[in-house]
Amino acid sequence: MDSTHSTSSGQASSPRVHRRDFMAGAVCGLPVLQTLLGFNSGISKVNAAETVGDPLIEKVKMAMLCMQRASWEQGVAMQGLMEISDLGSTPSRDRGEKELVVIMAGEAILRSNKDGRVAMLGSDTNVTDPGSNGPGVLYAYKVTGDEKFKKAADALCKYYKTAAPKTEDGILRHLTSVTQVWSDSMFMAPPFLALMGDYDEAVKQVDGYRKYLWNNEKKLFSHMWDDRKKEFKRGDLWGGGNGWSAAALAQIIEVLPKEKKTERTKLIGYAKELLDGCISFMRPDGLFHDVIDKPDTFIDANLSQMLAYSIYKGVKAGWLENSYLKAADKMRAAAHGKIDKYGVIHDVCGSPFFDRSGTSTEAQAFFLMMEGAYSKLAS
Repeated sequence: MDSTHSTSSGQASSPRVHRRDFMAGAVCGLPVLQTLLGFNSGISKVNAAETVGDPLIEKVKMAMLCMQRASWEQGVAMQGLMEISDLGSTPSRDRGEKELVVIMAGEAILRSNKDGRVAMLGSDTNVTDPGSNGPGVLYAYKVTGDEKFKKAADALCKYYKTAAPKTEDGILRHLTSVTQVWSDSMFMAPPFLALMGDYDEAVKQVDGYRKYLWNNEKKLFSHMWDDRKKEFKRGDLWGGGNGWSAAALAQIIEVLPKEKKTERTKLIGYAKELLDGCISFMRPDGLFHDVIDKPDTFIDANLSQMLAYSIYKGVKAGWLENSYLKAADKMRAAAHGKIDKYGVIHDVCGSPFFDRSGTSTEAQAFFLMMEGAYSKLAS
């Protein structure tokens, strides 16, 4: 993720990265009117203890698809659709998430660089962000059997193995333009590498991000390390970066085969330590601050969604204890309370610069991911 973030004083703590007219095709039309008409104005107050409701999911999904998207936003949007694609359809309506992922994966491929990076619309300096599209591209290949998707996934994987800029010990940098390692990157590339079957490389990347960014005192990740200067570009314990990392760990653990028992045990330990660190700073209302340990920074409801998603996946997979569900349910309820009549989630770290409270594609996507994981656990 290219972004500028706020400090406790409200000032940007890193140079603003220019965002150039990020656009992606939005799938809108009659279904939007059908889902939006008839809902009350204001913020929806949803009982999170109830079964996941189709109308709410549909509203959040359609709002997400109407948002402009950069490389990682296209990728996480596909992942949101993938998480709810198998929740079932009603006789009167076909959800269509599988078809949407296929279309979006095709759009990502259309905007490929020669080096293998996909979804490169205004994102020439992004190294790891395009990797978030990898799971969607692989999913599209599984659904369609179209070799163009397999070819694109192979090229993206090859880029990360052979061409992407890295630290001296082989850890992927976040951008081509600077020698920095960011916590965001843990979600962007390692889960895709694991899905491609390169489990050792995925785990190596996780270990590397932890090496550079882990704050052992707070049990949280700092945001940005400058590997040239050998110092933090941004040492803040940014909520979004910790949420991306928790979700990445949950995804990789799910993919690792049984014979990778040692690696799986290690990553489970990492995930629990991170979840415990985050939960220790959770507010009574189930929300968090943008910089987790700085209560004078703005509220970020998306971290609640990211962590709830990770917990529901972990409990469902059996590597996380049921005792974490109390915190996850509180986070989920808090996130439900931030949805307006159009399905837009508010009070999250906001696009396009991520230095203030607002709205974002990734918040919409993580709501879908959270609801999908919750529904699968409940069933």
